[in-house]
Amino acid sequence: IRSTFQGVCSSICLSTSPALPAPLGNFQASLVGAHVVASALAGRPLLQPGRFTELFFLDEATAFAAGHRPCALCRREDYESLVAVWRELHPGQIGADAIDAQLHSERVDPGTREQRHHKRQLDELPDGAFILLEGEPWLVLGPHLLRWTAAGYTDDRPRPALRQALLITPPSLVAVLHAGRQPLVPLLHPSALPRTA
Repeated sequence: IRSTFQGVCSSICLSTSPALPAPLGNFQASLVGAHVVASALAGRPLLQPGRFTELFFLDEATAFAAGHRPCALCRREDYESLVAVWRELHPGQIGADAIDAQLHSERVDPGTREQRHHKRQLDELPDGAFILLEGEPWLVLGPHLLRWTAAGYTDDRPRPALRQALLITPPSLVAVLHAGRQPLVPLLHPSALPRTA
């Protein structure tokens, strides 16, 4: 996958696989078989042979934009809260395999293997969703759009009304954001927080 985020920060992406886009940040994602999950930092040596492939995200919103769910092992409570919302949104889809298959279909174009973007009304997106604007990822936060960087959010712009946008965050995870789920890890990096007032 060539991801918007991978393009922004490919020099600091810790993945050795081109199929795992992720920016550097506060928590990691691991490849477990066919599962890509966002994990809390475990305090163990990184990039160990035969172990998880760690990737780092700025915050939960960034992990969602890359199509990553919470790890069922080290972030069990966050995983279970996501599953509870997921069951309401996708009846019949049970467990990590079903969630991961849905997210994969929403984030990867099967014909090109490129990252998929979805057209949505910008004023209908919840806080924490990401859009593509002028070739760069932007966070939706209240009446604001914040440009994403590996170091945090910058360049505050007003969120335009009645406009279509290219959604980066997979639609199923946008629905989870709409549901108001509160993760234990920060949804947003502190650099986004002054704009919430």
